[in-house]
Amino acid sequence: MRTLVVIPARYASTRYPGKPLVALTGATGVARSLVERTWLAARAVGGVERVVVATDDARIRSAAEGFGAEVVMTSPACLNGTERVAEAAGLLGPGWDVVVNLQGDAPLTPPWFVEALVEALAVDSAAEVATPVLRCDGAALAALKEDRRAGRVGGTTAVFGAGGRALYFSKEVVPYTAGSYAGDEPTPVFHHVGVYAFRPAALAAYSAWPEGALERLEGLEQLRFLERGRAMLCVKVEARGRQFWELNNPSDVPRLEAMLAAMGME
Repeated sequence: MRTLVVIPARYASTRYPGKPLVALTGATGVARSLVERTWLAARAVGGVERVVVATDDARIRSAAEGFGAEVVMTSPACLNGTERVAEAAGLLGPGWDVVVNLQGDAPLTPPWFVEALVEALAVDSAAEVATPVLRCDGAALAALKEDRRAGRVGGTTAVFGAGGRALYFSKEVVPYTAGSYAGDEPTPVFHHVGVYAFRPAALAAYSAWPEGALERLEGLEQLRFLERGRAMLCVKVEARGRQFWELNNPSDVPRLEAMLAAMGME
């Protein structure tokens, strides 16, 4: 499976302008930008042929080339990361079995998350897209609920059915559970990890479809596939002792830095 990883990075984020260039300090005191840490995560994935950063901003291009990344310049008209990845893949040309969207706000993504997606597409020929989900323990679920109580848009949750087929994704905490869970106790809620592996034909089709109503309401690009009735796999992954969180808000910076420190990551 010839695999291309594209990291979409946009400077003009509505919720967090300049987010890709935000510095995160690791366990040894070294500060690296969000986009660099995500690029390093992509390069750790086994079996990947090529990793590129896709952006429409000269500041991000300069920073990315400064740490050695290959950069593809894309249109500022892209509505979301998937559209940017689709444009970048088109500019790079055919020949890929899988194109991965490793979103630029997920620098703690373990390599085996991405590897599991590529394997899932190899096994399930009917699936067009695959994305990882991580079962929340009580502590992770409490963090999601606290974000919602505070009016912050935190992590995304996923609901899926037989064979891992995605049913819905939401920035609310779904499915509803009235249960009380200890910090390390498994819960019925799955945290959606913002990584997607596409078959090239599905990725190319995405940009031709209009934005969906649910996609617009939730602000979740993957819902465009579900609204079109396309087959998306939710692939269960294991943390294996690694902590995981995305950088969604400025308040997430100390949370991610604490995780980098706890895991001893430079």
